[in-house]
Amino acid sequence: MASAIKKVEKIRQIVRLKQVMQRWKNMSLRTRSDADSGSSRRIPPGFLAVYVGVERKRFVIPTRFLNLPILVDLLNKAEEEFGFQSNGGLVLPCEVGFFRQVLTFLERDESRFGGLGLDEFLKMVSDVGLDSCKETTTNNTCHGFTPLLQKTRV
Repeated sequence: MASAIKKVEKIRQIVRLKQVMQRWKNMSLRTRSDADSGSSRRIPPGFLAVYVGVERKRFVIPTRFLNLPILVDLLNKAEEEFGFQSNGGLVLPCEVGFFRQVLTFLERDESRFGGLGLDEFLKMVSDVGLDSCKETTTNNTCHGFTPLLQKTRV
């Protein structure tokens, strides 16, 4: 009977420890999200956080965008430039202004612009002459995609 009481007490200690750890984890997550630029860092279901450019600007995008040709091309460029990273977030190697423009077009009319690949989008943007494209090639066309690492080919 004494051994049964000891087992029950051990189980209670384990349960309490688990509760304390869960509270600590919840408090830690709350503290971290409050410290991150004043905004909530939680990602809603059906969305994904990606980081763009050298400054690693955070964007939360719908996961369905990952199947669009332009995002597939950007992911392939990220693989070429960074390889398969196991730490940190998903980083896309393009300028923040260019990525913002991509999102604007996709949010405005996904059915029309969702089928464009990176090259087609760059051509469309250069034909329109958008202000968000800061990089120009030698023939003065918009080139909003630039590799972050110097030795990476585009």
